Amino acid sequence: MPVLALVSAIFVVGFEQIVQWKYGATGMVGLLLLTVGIKAKSPALSSAGAVLLAMLVTGPAL
Repeated sequence: MPVLALVSAIFVVGFEQIVQWKYGATGMVGLLLLTVGIKAKSPALSSAGAVLLAMLVTGPAL
């Protein structure tokens, strides 16, 4: 069980670093809103984070 927790923690930290590198501070705020919204079961926060991340990803295409 501790191995699974360690692997998931490494995956989460790695994913956060990739988002920070590619999308900057705004990407981290979007990811933070999405994560906090899911943990708190708040549709408003998770939706705001998802919309922010979607706008960052599709921004240049618009």
